[in-house]
Amino acid sequence: MKTLSILITLFLLNFSCGAYEISDAAEKAPSHEIFDELLKKYVSKDGKVDYKGFIKEEKRLQEYLNLLSNNAPDKKAWSKDEQLAYWINAYNAFTIKLIADNYPVESIKDLNPTLNVPMVNTVWTKKFFKIGGEDTSLDDIEHKIIRKEFDEPRIHFAVNCASISCPPLLNEAFTAEKLDSQLEKAAKDFINNPKYNKISAEKVEISQIFSWFKGDFTKKGSLIDYLNKYSKVKIKPNAKVSNIKYDWSLNE
Repeated sequence: MKTLSILITLFLLNFSCGAYEISDAAEKAPSHEIFDELLKKYVSKDGKVDYKGFIKEEKRLQEYLNLLSNNAPDKKAWSKDEQLAYWINAYNAFTIKLIADNYPVESIKDLNPTLNVPMVNTVWTKKFFKIGGEDTSLDDIEHKIIRKEFDEPRIHFAVNCASISCPPLLNEAFTAEKLDSQLEKAAKDFINNPKYNKISAEKVEISQIFSWFKGDFTKKGSLIDYLNKYSKVKIKPNAKVSNIKYDWSLNE
């Protein structure tokens, strides 16, 4: 009994000193402050990217990427908005890193493997970074995580493929606190910008994004129904729909 009493006393002493505290650091979503600062500094309001600027800030960018790599989302501890903001920022930050490491380049597609097999072996399927110790690709983030786990078509206006026809890169980091308003703004800005979509009541010429991911936009109605949620011009249900050719030139 005396031995047991001593052990209990030692346990309580250690516990009160913090020896048995469970750290919650790993359960917290990382700050996106570094990325926010870089985006504000090197991305214009219309989404043009100063890749030379990001190259000059290589160490700062890498610091943020390391933060992402070492703090994979905890589905039990993080909110859905914290997880989605993380994955959008991760996609955009690692895309910037990819371009910066290979700059100058005319198009991200120039970085496709020599033996390029569309949808199987491309720059987007290349596992060039780690998340939580696992080799990961941009396609993994977009298709196996974001599109699979989040019912949120507005992400297509948030993730950026470093190309002119891609929805503009937001010049601030996505955060859980502002996520809905940021996604809403991205959707409205993209759909109503004539550089990406030409909309009238009778006819719409729209980005190929709406063709590639049509299923994501038509789960609750037609494609025109979705466009009308954000379009300043009311599109008629029988309007003629066509796609604008995608420009893969670098978004600088």
